[in-house]
Amino acid sequence: MESGSLIPAAELAARVRAAGARRVVLQLPDGLKRRAPSLVRAFGAEGIEVAAVAGDPCYGACDLALDTVALTGADLLVHVGHAPVEEREGVLYEHLSFDFDPAAVAAALPLLHGTEVGLVTTVQHVHLLKEVAEVLAAHGVRAEVGPGEGRTPLPGQVLGCSYANARALSAPEILYVGTGVFHAIGVALATGKHVIALDPYSGEVREVSGDADRLLRRRFALIEKARSAECVGIILSTKSGQARPALAARLAALSEKAMVITMREVSAAEMINFGCGAYVNTACPRLAYDDQVRFPVPLLTPQEFEVLVGARAWEEYEVDEIV
Repeated sequence: MESGSLIPAAELAARVRAAGARRVVLQLPDGLKRRAPSLVRAFGAEGIEVAAVAGDPCYGACDLALDTVALTGADLLVHVGHAPVEEREGVLYEHLSFDFDPAAVAAALPLLHGTEVGLVTTVQHVHLLKEVAEVLAAHGVRAEVGPGEGRTPLPGQVLGCSYANARALSAPEILYVGTGVFHAIGVALATGKHVIALDPYSGEVREVSGDADRLLRRRFALIEKARSAECVGIILSTKSGQARPALAARLAALSEKAMVITMREVSAAEMINFGCGAYVNTACPRLAYDDQVRFPVPLLTPQEFEVLVGARAWEEYEVDEIV
């Protein structure tokens, strides 16, 4: 699909009919919700009834509106914007692709240490990795792309909760192509390799080792701050692809101060209501790393909680992932 193009309603409707569905729930991430009215009309023109459009926030394919499907008695959930993190019966996924000029990768060449590099990106850009690799090859650099597996089924794809494609790479350094540096920092923490982040739209390119070191220093400070907590809430997500009940139970057993608290949306307001001095996040890993500033007290990762209670040494630090 072309960058910025409309959701392919006719093609999507054909896929719905092929699945044997005639009544669906439509789910879109916040950035695409304004496309819902036109998609509902397009589905109607194709003889497909949209029983409801899921209105809750949606951050990924880990956040499926299965309760809305059950409530409305729909045949199928049509989830737009993300690739699957797990195959589920009754869900049809339509991830969106956004283009950029593959030649933009040349801006990263001065920061590479050698002639072999691994390539990773987000779901929106995986369709361009072959062309990016060809540009690099023209400059004498061999590019390696992970095969795709588990929660990241597309070759070269990474998520904020899974860096399996990055860890699968044998190349000594990795190039992340995409906006922002969050995923690139995660790749650096997950692999321990030299990582470069390239924004293909702005042309900005940077090494992220310093960013990763600063993040680790902040995380260590939060662990130390959490030592004074008299109550620690172990957050157990009720979202379809984020629930880790066995992990939450195991962590709660590590400390008499800990209790498991279920949440759908992890919010500062609920933290204030419970009044714990620290929380441990077993929901989306991005919450602890990317959103700590929103929360009134430390929100630790499972691995950081293990450091806090002495079950893990700081030197054994690992980035949190859902596997």
